[in-house]
Amino acid sequence: MLRSMNDLENYSIHATDGTIGHVTDFYFDDERWVIRYLVVDTGTWLSSRKVLISPIAIGNPNWTEKILPVSITQEQVKNSPDIDTEKPVSRQHEIQYLGYYDYPFYWGGAGIWGGGIYPNMMMPSYAGFVSTPHAEHPEAEEAHARADAAQHQDDDPHLRSCKAVMDYHIQAVDGDIGHVQGLLVDEETWAIRYLIVNTSNWWLGHLVLIAPQWIQKVSWSDNTVSVDLTRQSVKDAPPYDAAAQLNREQEVNIFKHYGHPGYWEDEA
Repeated sequence: MLRSMNDLENYSIHATDGTIGHVTDFYFDDERWVIRYLVVDTGTWLSSRKVLISPIAIGNPNWTEKILPVSITQEQVKNSPDIDTEKPVSRQHEIQYLGYYDYPFYWGGAGIWGGGIYPNMMMPSYAGFVSTPHAEHPEAEEAHARADAAQHQDDDPHLRSCKAVMDYHIQAVDGDIGHVQGLLVDEETWAIRYLIVNTSNWWLGHLVLIAPQWIQKVSWSDNTVSVDLTRQSVKDAPPYDAAAQLNREQEVNIFKHYGHPGYWEDEA
């Protein structure tokens, strides 16, 4: 199921032994268009310090009560690496963070989360997870992790704030379409499936969905997203109703209209 990023804000994050805080923002990978971290305000118990929570740790959400349970403790969060969420998160910071929680690196694999598409499958305690080399050769595994960290410590992590892209202008091949009003996120993979685009400056009162696969480039300095679509094709696309849940049949019709295969076909 797809969830609006705006609706996910203010969700409560519950550790195994108490509440951590509430979600205020998200960092997404602008190459894979996947949310890598939730930015959480810890409130009074940790002097309103903002911390990062990886989807790797998230268990089964309580959507009714807007609670995201995580498999970490308050003490772990308290002692976690201090990261300035007002500044870009470097790959070195990520390596330090993932190492602290003993999470595998998500980059380098064929899937959006290492070798797969689900973040919680990267947890060592995940049912069915097999890590024989680590169990039998911990020294070799640790050496490999150190070598991998050294190789990638200067990488550009391509992490962007979801809030920062709100109101970005969407540019078709033949003119302006509108601006980003929200994002639709896959609740299982945490992949961003669509940008919700408000076309009010061009086509009054309409919302349309644009998939990241159709983006040609993003100009972060000009706050502009260029898409490989025409204005007419957008105008003729199936309408999007923000008040209704988007189903797979509607998604199929959207991708079919634009002549592109669905993301679910690639992941299958």
